[in-house]
Amino acid sequence: MPTIKCPDGNVIAYNQREVNTKLAASKTPPSNTPAGVIFLHGFKSDKSGTKAAHLDAWCAKHNVGFTCFDLFGHGESSGAFTDGSIGRWIEDTLFVLDHLTKGPQILIGSSLGGWLMLHAAMKRTERIQAILGIAAAPDFTERLIWDALKPEEKKQIMEKGSYDLAENCNDTQSPGYTITRRLIEEARNHLLLDRASIPITCPARFIHGMEDKDVPYHYSTMLAERLQSEDVRVTLAKKGDHRMSSLDMLELLETTLSDMLK
Repeated sequence: MPTIKCPDGNVIAYNQREVNTKLAASKTPPSNTPAGVIFLHGFKSDKSGTKAAHLDAWCAKHNVGFTCFDLFGHGESSGAFTDGSIGRWIEDTLFVLDHLTKGPQILIGSSLGGWLMLHAAMKRTERIQAILGIAAAPDFTERLIWDALKPEEKKQIMEKGSYDLAENCNDTQSPGYTITRRLIEEARNHLLLDRASIPITCPARFIHGMEDKDVPYHYSTMLAERLQSEDVRVTLAKKGDHRMSSLDMLELLETTLSDMLK
């Protein structure tokens, strides 16, 4: 498994497939075909999921570069999950973008990855051709975790530094994990939904399942309202859940990505 070392000595594990230059030279691609696609996985997930594999296959078929990686404390990357933070994961995203890819990229972010995607698009405007959120979950640490905790649970986090959600978690994708004070407090530096305007001007697409029990689908409509871009579309899948990994949801993802290149 290829890895790349970060400035602090930790390593990021990644998968990457570059453009077939011989194939690319044999035909003229659409003018808006990106140099590559970067997939950002969700909270307590990794780069080996169904969506990443499906996107890789789509990119191979269309001769588009593809990169996916494990965030700090996830999958095969180094670090403990409980030492992670939103800021650290944004840094991981920017590091991969800067050191492993060249040219215009489409960022595709799932859940937590959707939050990271938005910050990367704001910080690297010249590199990001478009963004695609899959059940994007900006501010989930505050709105979906902290605000839902009982007073005694919040007290434990503040006094002891962490709280184990194992017995109270409804997330079928990640059935229980430890929430740290560090995660909650550091994330407040990166909240987006309280802003009246989010300075992202590239084309943006959001797909969200209406049966998502982890991240309400109105998160995607709130993002559409706040982004400065005038080229924003939201697609709601009535039978879609948070995973968005069923065959029909993967086909929706593929169709959405294809339409972005027309």
